[in-house]
Amino acid sequence: MKLLRVPTLCGALLLAVFTGSTTTFAQSPQRSPTETMREFYRMLREKKYREAFGISIYRPAIEALSTEEYNDLKTDFDKMAIAVSEKIPDKVDITGEQISGDVATVFVKVLDADGKERVEPASLIKVDNAWVVGDRENLELVKKSGKKFFFEARISAHHSDVQDMLTKISLAQVAYSQGHNGLFGNMAELITAGFIPKDLEGVETTGYRFQVVRPTDAKSWYATAEPAEYGRTGRLSFYLDASGVRSGDAGGKPLVVKN
Repeated sequence: MKLLRVPTLCGALLLAVFTGSTTTFAQSPQRSPTETMREFYRMLREKKYREAFGISIYRPAIEALSTEEYNDLKTDFDKMAIAVSEKIPDKVDITGEQISGDVATVFVKVLDADGKERVEPASLIKVDNAWVVGDRENLELVKKSGKKFFFEARISAHHSDVQDMLTKISLAQVAYSQGHNGLFGNMAELITAGFIPKDLEGVETTGYRFQVVRPTDAKSWYATAEPAEYGRTGRLSFYLDASGVRSGDAGGKPLVVKN
C-alpha cells in the first residue's frame, strides 16, 4: 500500500514505532477484513485521517505526529482523499474476501483513468487480534522510519512526480518544435500551447521550482527543478536537456552539470 498518492490498491502510500517500544494496536471492534476496508475508505473520504490510519499499519506513525507535524502533512492527506474519492465510489463495492491465517485479501471495485471498473486486491493483516489495512513488509518499514515515514514518503513522491514532469517537458519540446520549424519553446510558450500544466509556474502542487530555459535563437533548451524547501518538499535537484535527465543532492541549489 502506498500513501500520499492513491492508497493502494495501487501501491504508494505511507509507513513507525514509538521509540524504544513495541508496536501495539489498541483493540478495535471486531471487524471482518471487508468491514475494515470499508471503514478505512469511508474515513479517508470524510478526511478523518487519524481514525483511518488508526485501523491500518500506519497507526504508530500517525499517532507519533505532533499537531504541527500533522497540520504540515494535512494538505498531502487531502490530496490523497480526493484521489480516493475519484477512484472508489461512495459505496465501496467489495466482490470477495480471502483469509489465510493472519493475512487477508479483499477485492475492491475501482475506476481506472478511463472511468472503467476493474477489481483490485487490497491486503490486510491481523495485529493484536484486529484486522488492519496493509501488509507486514510495509509495517516493518513503518517501524524503522517512525513518524519520519510520512515526510520521507512525501519527498519520494515529489521526486517521482518531478521525473514524470520532466519527461512531459521533453515530449512537449518535441511537439512544439514540430510546429515551429524546429525551434523550441520556453515555459510560458509550452504552457500556452497546452503541452505542460500552468501550475508549474508555482510550487504548491509539485513542491519544486521548475524552469525551462531557451536562448534567444530558440535552437536549444534545458530545464531545471529544485525543491521549494530543501529537506521538506524534496532533496534532489534535477537538470534536463536533449541528452536526458540528471539529478543529485545539491542542497536545494541548481544542479551543476559538467559538459
